Amino acid sequence: METDKKMQTQVELTDSDLSEQIKAVTKDSHVRAENTELMLAYQRGNVSLTQYKLLLCSLYEIYQALEEALDNNSNHPTRLESVERDLEHFYGQDWREKIVVPAATKIYAHRLRQIGKDNPEYLVAHAYTRYLGDLSGGQVLGRITQKSLGLKGGEGLSFFSFPGVSSPNLFKQLYRSRMNSIELEEEERKGMLEEAVRAFELNIQVFEDLQKMVSVTETESELMHTTTRNRCTRHSSTHSKLAEGEKLTARSLQIQTSLVNASPLFRMVLGICVALATVGMGIYAF
Repeated sequence: METDKKMQTQVELTDSDLSEQIKAVTKDSHVRAENTELMLAYQRGNVSLTQYKLLLCSLYEIYQALEEALDNNSNHPTRLESVERDLEHFYGQDWREKIVVPAATKIYAHRLRQIGKDNPEYLVAHAYTRYLGDLSGGQVLGRITQKSLGLKGGEGLSFFSFPGVSSPNLFKQLYRSRMNSIELEEEERKGMLEEAVRAFELNIQVFEDLQKMVSVTETESELMHTTTRNRCTRHSSTHSKLAEGEKLTARSLQIQTSLVNASPLFRMVLGICVALATVGMGIYAF
């Protein structure tokens, strides 16, 4: 598989820091992630509410698995809590019963829980990919989301907020410095670099599956609106015909009334016609 081949990328393991090595081996995957339809929608500054809500659902699953595995963050505010606040804003207090995620998200979450048990050191690669990725692009994506959806203040945008980070650049430098200080054997380092590529590939699959869900959701919504419009059109047409029929009936009654109120000569002729019709019916009956 192409993904497996990418994760077998050969890199020089001794000439640069771990963070720089991860950046190097994930360069191609990073470009591919930026060119998924979901990310292109952000780059165009035109993300839809459906896209954002489904993205939040998947982020919840991913961060739940990641932070359960890391669980050293249990006494500190987490990204998961921010996603939960946003989901409650869009779905209500019973949001856990409403959220849906694609298969790719489930696969990603399973991978995180798996390495949390078997290779916990690999979580560093996923944490680097997610946390620094969110921090690096979070401010821009947050503004795009707010403008595209017309959100007021910070409501529904907690995920893009980092209140504990006063300087993103300094924070990233500190994060990379501590990450580079991790002592790893050559095979461990190679395995972590391969896991970093896997992290990007898993994210790409999530983005692609999310866009498929968006397309299906928007198609179903359009069909529902079309059906509703057709029903309204038919109802309006029926109502118009009934109204026209009522007008014709009223006009006929008006004509009949005006005829009855016509001249004495006309009333006399009408009376004779009725009498002749009555006699004729009587003769026919016998």
